[in-house]
Amino acid sequence: MKIAIVTGASSGMGREFVTQLEKYVTVDEIWVIARRREALEALSGQVKATLRPIPLDLCESDSFETLSALLHAENPDVKLLVNAAGFGKFGSWHKISPEDDLKMIDLNCKALVAMTRLVIPYMHSGSHILQLDSLSAFQPVPYITTYGATKAFVLNYSRSMNRELKGTGIRMMAMNPGWVKTEFFDHAFQTNEGGEVQYFNHLYEAKDVVATGLNALYRTKKDYYVHGLPVQLQVFGIKLMPHSIVMSIWQNQQKKPKNNKDLTTK
Repeated sequence: MKIAIVTGASSGMGREFVTQLEKYVTVDEIWVIARRREALEALSGQVKATLRPIPLDLCESDSFETLSALLHAENPDVKLLVNAAGFGKFGSWHKISPEDDLKMIDLNCKALVAMTRLVIPYMHSGSHILQLDSLSAFQPVPYITTYGATKAFVLNYSRSMNRELKGTGIRMMAMNPGWVKTEFFDHAFQTNEGGEVQYFNHLYEAKDVVATGLNALYRTKKDYYVHGLPVQLQVFGIKLMPHSIVMSIWQNQQKKPKNNKDLTTK
């Protein structure tokens, strides 16, 4: 049985991956993972393949025991893994609880590594792994400190793993979008009452970012992908400047609100 697995599938970018992946890979089942069963079941009918909702909280270690047992029992041929689960918080460090800081590390880093290691043994030549990353991976980001640091980990982990997998026929790519209009902001703004983060230079639609990301995964040999020419130029500039200057530019930008209205669904 050929399958695709998508984490964070109940909303946002993860949901878009579920609805678009069949344009690039043919599978019998799509295993969709998130905490909310009802949101996963709502995806039924939007794909040709059989949808298997798997409600799991990837911050809980026993979730991986459950998934490991399921993989062992089914022994599928995993053609695609998309690790899209993750969240971030905006604001000064003291406004973000230690629990949320550690949950960001648990979900954005530890769960991503655990999923990757669980699934690779069920992959063969021609399989793909897409790790949903962020523009913040390329620089230190004050007021998005822990989230940005987790995404730097994802970028380096993904690129290194892709090199290690060379010769197996399995390809891994980090996808690094800028600002995308999704439910991500519902959580991120909860600790941003002081407006520490309020400058959003470019806002993209999830469907467009996912479409070009999947195209890069299947049609190129990139080990990371940045959506949009303005954001690509931004990454190029970041690589040329000392991070101390990049952080100062970022902080100065936050004094000038841009595109900061109607970004939450709440």
